[in-house]
Amino acid sequence: MVISARVHYACLAMLELAMRAEDTAPVAVREITDQHNIPGPFLVQILRTLRTAGWVQSVRGSQGGYRLAIDPKQITLLDVAEAMGCQEGHTCGAEQATETDEALQRVWDKASEASREMLSSVRLSDLVEQCRHGEATMFYI
Repeated sequence: MVISARVHYACLAMLELAMRAEDTAPVAVREITDQHNIPGPFLVQILRTLRTAGWVQSVRGSQGGYRLAIDPKQITLLDVAEAMGCQEGHTCGAEQATETDEALQRVWDKASEASREMLSSVRLSDLVEQCRHGEATMFYI
């Protein structure tokens, strides 16, 4: 499974909205772009896709923006990845695959399944709790 920038940004936006889900005020696109360094026009496209999926609501006007339309416990990272069109692993395109092709394909399939299993086990609400309690992994140089 390939995690594209589109999927990564969609997960960041959904997590930001989930973090603010208790507040009824919509979150402006500018706030999300500033917080996470996501290009504005790209984020707008992503939010449109998420709105079409029924996961976010848009609010028009000077105080407008976006807010989560669904409980963060109901959305997994796999859901977001699939909504954004996450690419699956490599599939051998040869008409007559060799034993080597087939052996590698089995590894790619297992890796893809492990990725899907991992992403399906993480809900937005889990990440909200991690962020709020400082359980996110920190890296020091």
